[in-house]
Amino acid sequence: MTHTPPTKLDAAHFDSKARLWDDNPVFRERGLKIAQAIRQAVPLHPQMRALDYGCGTGLLSFPLKDELGAILLADSSNGMLDVVREKIAAQGVHHMMALQLDLMSDPAPAERFDLIATAMTLHHVPDTDAILRIFHGLLQPGGYLCVADLDQEDGSFHGPEVDVHHGFDQADLSRRAAQAGFTDIRFQTVFNIAKEREDGTRDYPVFLMTAQRARHP
Repeated sequence: MTHTPPTKLDAAHFDSKARLWDDNPVFRERGLKIAQAIRQAVPLHPQMRALDYGCGTGLLSFPLKDELGAILLADSSNGMLDVVREKIAAQGVHHMMALQLDLMSDPAPAERFDLIATAMTLHHVPDTDAILRIFHGLLQPGGYLCVADLDQEDGSFHGPEVDVHHGFDQADLSRRAAQAGFTDIRFQTVFNIAKEREDGTRDYPVFLMTAQRARHP
């Protein structure tokens, strides 16, 4: 019997889903709940420069756009970014910009940010330690990192055929963030994603981790 290797959910996968992404009420609700959790955890203000990494169609950034300054929405999927650009144009927003970017293979932007937010993206990044170090380097001193993702699970969220992290153990992720240079690392559970399984409905908790780059070396 031949073994089928796990599949990576690459940009083409998300390109194919981009047009219908915002039609999913679960995705819309998820963005609103994560945005509200960030709002409660971080002192947002209109001078903050923000990076939404793995932005998808902007379901996290658009709810926060009136509370932030310039927002760079970055994703590896051109299909998702096409939707973002259309939404920016349709709403007449002048402080949001879309950029195709994979920080694991592309040069990091030259600018520095006061806030980096990433929602349901970290489990797609193979090297957690590397991306946390990159995030730290992209933040201004005192800047905030907000990571929303799945608690550690058994692999059933995506299924065994998909090659991603099976969520994150909060204590382990906190240790990795500290090793990357972050301080004041905090976790809260934002909501649960309910999925139908053969044995019934299963809840997958989603956390928000907030952390800061120290103001002084």
